[in-house]
Formats: sequence, C-alpha cells, structure tokens
Amino acid sequence: MNKPIRILIADDQTLMREGLKTILELEDDIEVIGTPDDGKKAYEMVAKHHPDLVLMDVRMPVMDGIESTRLIKKQFPETVVLILTTFAEDAYIIEGLANGASGFLLKDIHGDRLISSIRDAACGQLLLPSIIATKLATRLSQLSSQAQHEINTEKLRQEGIEFSAREKEIARLMLKGFSNRQIAKALFISEGTVKNYISIIYSKIGTNERTKAIMYIQTLGIEESDTQ
Repeated sequence: MNKPIRILIADDQTLMREGLKTILELEDDIEVIGTPDDGKKAYEMVAKHHPDLVLMDVRMPVMDGIESTRLIKKQFPETVVLILTTFAEDAYIIEGLANGASGFLLKDIHGDRLISSIRDAACGQLLLPSIIATKLATRLSQLSSQAQHEINTEKLRQEGIEFSAREKEIARLMLKGFSNRQIAKALFISEGTVKNYISIIYSKIGTNERTKAIMYIQTLGIEESDTQ
C-alpha cells in the first residue's frame, strides 16, 4: 500500500477545520497531521512535520495564507499548497500562484471533488476552478496589454520560440486552467502524450514550473487565429 498523503488544514474557523478533517480522514490514502488556525502556525508545522500538502485559507490572523504560502514554498518547495477560499478575487489568484500555490479550491466544493482534487494536486496537477481560471485569464490579459500593446505570432519568432499547432492547442488549454487529464480528454490523446508536449513547451520557454509557464505563455499572445 502506498504511503498516505499527509495534510495540514490551515483555517481560522474551527468548524471548517474540523469538518474538512472529518471528511478527509474517511479516506485510506489521506492522513490529516495538523489543523493550525493561522498562517504562522501553518508555516511552523510544515517546518516540523513536512506534510505533503497544505490546504490554506486566505484570510487568517497573525499571518495570512498568501504570506504563509510564500514562506512555505521558499523553504519547503516540495510541499504542495492549495488555497482554500470563498474569495475568487483577482489579487488573491495572482499573488497565490506567484508565491507557489498549486491552485485554488472554493470552500463550497463537494466532498468527493475535494478529495479527488487533493489527489490530483499531490500528483503535480495545477487546480483552478472554472470561475478562477476565467478571472486569471482576464487578469493576465490585462497585465499583458499593459506591458505590450501588440503581441502576436511574430513575437514568438522574434524571441526565437516556435510552437507547433498541437503545442499551441495545449498551451491555450493550459491558459484555461485545464489539467493534463482534461487536456487529454479535450484533444482525444493520451495523458502521457500531453505530458510529453508540455515538457517540450517547458523546454522552449525555459522553465519547469507550470504556473510560470502559464504566465509566460499568456505574454506570447497565442490566439485562436494562429491556427486558422
């Protein structure tokens, strides 16, 4: 039997912490090893117990979830952090992902979906609910427009980056927050093939982090018209 996914639940609401703990501990492959009630305690418990994954609330006393995420990812980059929040606000999305979070989950998520999302995140998937993925794409588009007024396929060539038609398809789905599994389903190819294409995209961009790749891809202006 594989080792269980060891989890911290960081939230200042007792009912939320205990409710999540009860749900997660019903699963044989998940172990809740702590329930800190602020971001500082979450960071300290990560340093002490080295969990696989942290479910991190945003608004907490002493230290908020974004700052706690930043410290955790700086010192313990192997620890996966999922931001668990009721706030689908642009600033939190950008800050959370920029500081190393592996995605966001809304607090009204169904229990079964929460569990499957935790398993996906533990395997390296980036998790963005559709409402958050839409906000992220909009925000990144605004930032891109501010930085560069005209970005098109020629921009790719100027930077020495050439994407194939299939790579562009996959890049666009990455921008929409699709997981590898969802990309595979959408394009009718295997998940292994998707991973291979994403590895090629990473190598062309010069990163192996999905969040940074997504942010950079947005600045390249890969539009639907590129393949038409």
